[in-house]
Amino acid sequence: MENTVVGAFGHPSLVARRASLRRNKKSSRLPAGAAASYRLNSPSRRIKAVDTNSQDLNVHLEARAESAADTINPALKGSVWPSPSDETPFWKKEFPTWDVSVEVPADVEKDSDLMHIIHVTAEMAPIAKVGGLGDVVTGLARACLSRGHTVDVVLPFYECIEKRQITDLTLITTYNSFHDGDWIPTNAYRGEVSGIPVIFVEPSNQFFKGKYVYGGSYNELEAYIFFSRACLEWMQVTGVQPDIIHVHEWQTSALPLLYWDMYHQLSLKRPRITLTIHNMEHYGECRQEQLSKCGLDGAIYATTDRAVDDRTIGHNPERLSLLKGGIVYDNARSTVSPTYLKETLCSGWLSSTLIRNRDKYFGILNGIDTAIWNPATDIYLPVKFNAQKLEGKKFCKNYVQKGLGLPVESAGIVEGKDVVNGTQRKVPLVVCITRLVAQKGLHLITHAIKNVEELGGQMVVLGKAPDDRVEREFKDLADLYNEGPAIRILLMYSEELSHMLYAAADMVLVPSLYEPCGLAQMIGMRYGAVPTVRRTGGLADTVFDIDDHSNSHMANGFVFDGIDEGSLNGALDRAFSLYKNKPDEWTGLVRKAMERDNSWNNTAGNYIEVYNSVRVR
Repeated sequence: MENTVVGAFGHPSLVARRASLRRNKKSSRLPAGAAASYRLNSPSRRIKAVDTNSQDLNVHLEARAESAADTINPALKGSVWPSPSDETPFWKKEFPTWDVSVEVPADVEKDSDLMHIIHVTAEMAPIAKVGGLGDVVTGLARACLSRGHTVDVVLPFYECIEKRQITDLTLITTYNSFHDGDWIPTNAYRGEVSGIPVIFVEPSNQFFKGKYVYGGSYNELEAYIFFSRACLEWMQVTGVQPDIIHVHEWQTSALPLLYWDMYHQLSLKRPRITLTIHNMEHYGECRQEQLSKCGLDGAIYATTDRAVDDRTIGHNPERLSLLKGGIVYDNARSTVSPTYLKETLCSGWLSSTLIRNRDKYFGILNGIDTAIWNPATDIYLPVKFNAQKLEGKKFCKNYVQKGLGLPVESAGIVEGKDVVNGTQRKVPLVVCITRLVAQKGLHLITHAIKNVEELGGQMVVLGKAPDDRVEREFKDLADLYNEGPAIRILLMYSEELSHMLYAAADMVLVPSLYEPCGLAQMIGMRYGAVPTVRRTGGLADTVFDIDDHSNSHMANGFVFDGIDEGSLNGALDRAFSLYKNKPDEWTGLVRKAMERDNSWNNTAGNYIEVYNSVRVR
């Protein structure tokens, strides 16, 4: 490949591709009558609206809304269709208050042997959500509550948390917790978030200050080590002795060390510790002196059987891994899918530590919080729908298309079918909602953008890139595509828009290079978006290819194995062919996907079994 520059995706940069895209520009020109553009987040992401406001089309769309009148969002009745030229984007409008506590199923069978579980975590949806960790904590906590257990979540009181999302926020304890030779005055607040009891830990120093959950001006690693001790200190000061302390990821992996080497020697006797590894790529790399700031002697953990980072053995200095220390010191550990468990035992520098501690290592598939992710009750949708009544989903698709300036697939009605010039026109909408990081298969996402357009579909990418190089490349892609009629690249995160996109989508794309569990494919199925995924980790445990006749009763999507563009093309080609040529089979696949039980109520029992295997009787 001559005279090309390799970009952040490991493929020829956008500069090298720009000429060929411009040559194809004619095929993606907007139709006459295109409305004025508007901007998303920055001038580089302009979106032009095609003329979707013709009288015939609006009559057709309004008829669709009327057919789902019993489920239309009351806040949208009588409102006009959204447009890219609206001063306020359609996903930023006012929405009704959502009391998800009333959505919890009343018929969940209660467990007979109840316990007290405390989750210690860096994230919780929706108030402190960055990735899937926050969704998992909220969903699992709610499921255990519904089974009759006592559950609390302990979370840093980040400055960026919107207090209006917390019910009955009350200061309950003022105490001191140790850090770097000083006792830091600390407040503990209690409140409820989505019906779940939460303890918020707020130190008086600079920790957890800033506009975002991560990326503040303080040392994050030291802040989370402090938080781990502050949680145990709060339990000791208040006399709270849960049966299980469930810690998550490297951020709270110092807690098992602190518990067994300090607080269990003091007054905390009852709790046992479980650790969930959500992503093995995040190790919590730590210097000995940083760990020592919490009051432990960091030097004693610098051995292969405790917490030394094996990759640094022989280096000067050697370093520690908080995640490895958590694995060694916990009572049981889990990861978020059976296939990912197998993968972590076979590769990666922590595999030897996991093998040594294999007897208490479990692969438990994540669920989704079906109280929050429910198309029949979702407050963000213009029209509600379910597997038996899919007309509302078609309306949601048209609503999002109009709001993003994408052509609506129908221009008239003949015997109830959408047609263009006498021929039925079917334009599938593909969505990819993801963090734009290497793990997620960036080169496959960028290739899918081009391929979906060539196949005659539409695609929306929603996500942010923490890496500046990746952000710039996607900004360039947005500049090239967002003025056309097929692609929208939105470099941001919006909880409201993500709900709308899942509801609008015909397909959800998850082309990850590795994926411990993945929630997008399960949420997509819940909303009738058929998944197209790469076979890895939890994707392999939840999506089964429709052409795998040995497993036809489980078939619910399209799966590919390679990390090359041709493998992705094959899956997309099959998905588009079924969508366009066999509509009845496609509708059956949509219903089958929606009816699959990916709820936490279906999987929480596995965690209860792990808790019971280590708790003190």
